Amino acid sequence: MDVLNVQNIEEKYQAENGEITALKNISFCVKKGEFISIVGASGCGKSTLLSIIAGLLKPTAGEVIVKGEKVEGVSAHIGYMLQKDNLLDWRTIYSNVMFGLEVRHMMSPENTSRTTHLLKTYGLYEFKDKYPSQLSGGMRQRAALIRTLAINPDILLLDEAFSALDYQTRLTVTDDVYRILKQENITTIMVTHDIPESISMGDKIIILSARPAVIKEILEVNFEDKSRTPLSCRNSPKFRYYFDHIWKELVIDE
Repeated sequence: MDVLNVQNIEEKYQAENGEITALKNISFCVKKGEFISIVGASGCGKSTLLSIIAGLLKPTAGEVIVKGEKVEGVSAHIGYMLQKDNLLDWRTIYSNVMFGLEVRHMMSPENTSRTTHLLKTYGLYEFKDKYPSQLSGGMRQRAALIRTLAINPDILLLDEAFSALDYQTRLTVTDDVYRILKQENITTIMVTHDIPESISMGDKIIILSARPAVIKEILEVNFEDKSRTPLSCRNSPKFRYYFDHIWKELVIDE
């Protein structure tokens, strides 16, 4: 069963020089546990598409269906991670990861116990009384992820979630995050400008054209390795094939 169906999405907006179409006839579906990467030229509407899926923006046409229900606004089924971890400096790591539960009035014993379990499972419990400034960039990003997973979303949206990290930390964190998401079987949609990142993490890659964005291709990624990690994928002979294929598709639009 599909967790997410994006059906014929179109987005137009008014500019000084008239109406502009950002997205046109965008349709795809996502199964439980899949990791979908979205790539495309700068300004083609990738983040706009995520905002529509999240229910933060109403499309001009089309609809988004999550678990059989049409998205009409901010959905409790969806978690959203942005470029910055947005941890609150005056809160401990423990109170930061519980923050989403607080604002959604979901601080039940079951939810707090599950979040504590996530902290223990993914190596942050011993730092629960520390403050964000006392953690590395990678640990902060892991804490931000656990905060998002605490609300138990069916779908996680990542909008350039690793771009604020330096290259070496970014490689480590993508391995970390990928492992957590696969272990928790979280359906994920990630927007990125980084082609290697899209390949190393994605089960499928949606390639968008320049504006007005249409789907040029949905590329299935198969490294034939059930224990794959983002780092191991970068060493696979297939990696170069996928990179060249996506690069050519994007260069054609320039």
